[in-house]
Amino acid sequence: MDLASPSTNPTYASPIITSPTNTTTANTTANTTATSSLATSISPPSTPSRYENQKRRDWNTFCQYLRNHRPPLTLPVCSGAHVLEFLRYLDQFGKTKVHNQTCPFFGLPNPPAPCPCPLRQAWGSLDALIGRLRAAYEEHGGRPEGNPFGARSVRIYLREVRDFQAKARGVSYDKKRKRPKPKVAAVAAAAADPSTG
Repeated sequence: MDLASPSTNPTYASPIITSPTNTTTANTTANTTATSSLATSISPPSTPSRYENQKRRDWNTFCQYLRNHRPPLTLPVCSGAHVLEFLRYLDQFGKTKVHNQTCPFFGLPNPPAPCPCPLRQAWGSLDALIGRLRAAYEEHGGRPEGNPFGARSVRIYLREVRDFQAKARGVSYDKKRKRPKPKVAAVAAAAADPSTG
């Protein structure tokens, strides 16, 4: 591909104001000021964040899934059941080994040998995906109360996937809670003060 050819690289008018060559110093100064303020006010569009890019890709993937669905679906008729179908469809592209209950390595975090158990989408990936799709749905004009990604069935499914994967892989998905700071200083101060006791 020839990147320098004029047919593929259109020329655009410059936003910078230029002054004619025979002007007074005052006009040149005014034009220079106008030029610099115009140049600073026209800034390149900001690059979307990694999260925004991923959200856009996820949204496009989901919309493509709806178009390829038999029969094709439109967004207004999409429900939590269709979201669950989509999540199950994504499992075939997963990279996380999830042991079946009959597998001898069920519940072992680091199995010593390979097994025929399937690769699935990890719970954390599905949870993050649903969060991004939930936000994208509302950004594309969907009502929050009608958001299929926030449906009760989807929340229950994610909870079941999390619990099963925790058992199958021997990994805990418990939330890490902040420990309250010990009140040692308050107890020591109260013990040292004879007027309180």
